Amino acid sequence: MVGNNVSHSKKRTRRIFQPNLFDKKFYLAEEDRWIRLKVSAKGIRIINKLGLERALKEARSKGYIQ
Repeated sequence: MVGNNVSHSKKRTRRIFQPNLFDKKFYLAEEDRWIRLKVSAKGIRIINKLGLERALKEARSKGYIQ
C-alpha cells in the first residue's frame, strides 16, 4: 500500500506501508518438530487463539500456504 508522509508544514512525500512481518519458530506437536514461518502480528494472534494446527489448516484451505 502506498501513501504520503505529511510533515508539520503539510509537505507531502511518498511512502510505502509495509506489513508487520516476523520470522517466528513454532513447535508442531503432532509432527514433533519446529517449523519456521514468516507471519504477521495478526497471524501470531490468530495462532495463539486457534492453535497452530487449526490455523495452518485454515490457511491451507484459504490458499495462503500450500
